[in-house]
Amino acid sequence: MDRRTAERIVELLDRSGEVELLDITGGAPELNANFRYLVASARALGRHVIDRCNLTVLLEPGQEDTAEFLARHEVEIVASLPCYRSENVDRQRGLGVFDLSIEALRCLNGLGYGVEGSALSLDLVFNPGGASLPPAQEDLESAYKAELWSRYGLRFHRLLTLANMPIRRFADQLARMGQTDAYQALLVTHFNPATVPGLMCTSLVSVAFDGRLYDCDFNQMEVLPPAEGPATLWELDDLQDLAGRPIATGSHCFGCTAGAGSSCGGTLV
Repeated sequence: MDRRTAERIVELLDRSGEVELLDITGGAPELNANFRYLVASARALGRHVIDRCNLTVLLEPGQEDTAEFLARHEVEIVASLPCYRSENVDRQRGLGVFDLSIEALRCLNGLGYGVEGSALSLDLVFNPGGASLPPAQEDLESAYKAELWSRYGLRFHRLLTLANMPIRRFADQLARMGQTDAYQALLVTHFNPATVPGLMCTSLVSVAFDGRLYDCDFNQMEVLPPAEGPATLWELDDLQDLAGRPIATGSHCFGCTAGAGSSCGGTLV
């Protein structure tokens, strides 16, 4: 994301008083040259900010003060940790990723993140390793907390369980394993209408690096534009202009509505 787009986001946040949250994602958003500008500007406007962090980025050269920056601005951290066992994480993310993630979590705990009573919120994210729905969020959170505390002395606030969306890399994996149809059938047969009111697309607008708008992060990944209305930040005067417009959908949407549901905030029911 370039500076022009970042500045337009801040301009629209300033105009749109009903928008309470800026949620920053993108793999390792901390590496973007405008990340700190977005964070500091949104916080100056009184908005809550979430950084979706892969943890290991905090240990990269040039990022030595990123954790302190996030703490100073009271940014909520939502960090991916697909398991509390090293072999499972390294199998999914690469050799050594688990140990680096543990080191980053120790750093965050040392700053007050994840500590009971702290204003510095630290949530972890779990995705299943394959073509299955995530287990019950509350039960898995208890296991994570017990294991990470007993093994490493680490703390966090909440565990968010997310279903794997049948798009991009996971879709390629399903195709290689011949499981595309079976996984889509699993999602469809576990459709839960109670999840619909809480879907991220009902209250979120996803902004791409170039200012294009999407109804959710997954639509952005699939390059599925809005069904109607403004297509870019520069066609808007106020983010409230997007309220009530139709939402573009695809077969991947069953991933958010299966079982207990899946959203940027974890399960829905």
